[in-house]
Amino acid sequence: MYQKLKEKVLKANLLLPKYNLITFTWGNVSEIDRKRKVIAIKPSGVEYENMQIDDVVVCDLQGNVIEGNLKPSSDLMTHIELYKHFENINGIVHTHSRWATVFAQAGFNIPVYGTTQADYFFGDIPCTRLMSKKEINENYEKETGKVIVETFRERKLSPDNISGVLVHSHGPFVWGIDCMDAVYKAVVMEECAQMAYATITLNRDVANIQEELLDKHFKRKHGPNAYYGQK
Repeated sequence: MYQKLKEKVLKANLLLPKYNLITFTWGNVSEIDRKRKVIAIKPSGVEYENMQIDDVVVCDLQGNVIEGNLKPSSDLMTHIELYKHFENINGIVHTHSRWATVFAQAGFNIPVYGTTQADYFFGDIPCTRLMSKKEINENYEKETGKVIVETFRERKLSPDNISGVLVHSHGPFVWGIDCMDAVYKAVVMEECAQMAYATITLNRDVANIQEELLDKHFKRKHGPNAYYGQK
């Protein structure tokens, strides 16, 4: 019943080790089918090299398993919270990729210093606040999602224009129009994080990209007047 969705999610998950975004089992990819109100996600703790299509778990929007014999990713409730509040996203990636996680552990945004980041993220990639003891000890994964949503709401950020976040002391969550798009943007985020770190190392006084250049590069790829690429 959910074969095509599971095939796609499996393929997206297997891209994480290909692009060096994960170590061991430190990551997961999901996609939502909004019409059928189900989510397919990586099983918890399963090695990527051993993963098969039947290992992918299908859940409803309350986190109940509909199809599959394994436990879903422990981050499932974070994914669900994002799907509920960010209505235009259909795929989510979570990793502990090295350079993005460095910024998360430092509690820093990834500043937009150049056009590489501007092509995909319309500004700094935000880092959330620290979670409270209560949030950590009660419904941790759901509360993680809530803190991400809070970050975008309070900073007046659009999840359509900035398609990723750093959870303080944890790591990146990235989303897209589907799970393959989310993986693509996770690769871009990791590259931008590494370049940002190197840029700060070379010049501690570096300023963010010019607003005009940020606007130009993002909008030539996104929105009604985009002209990059082929029609």
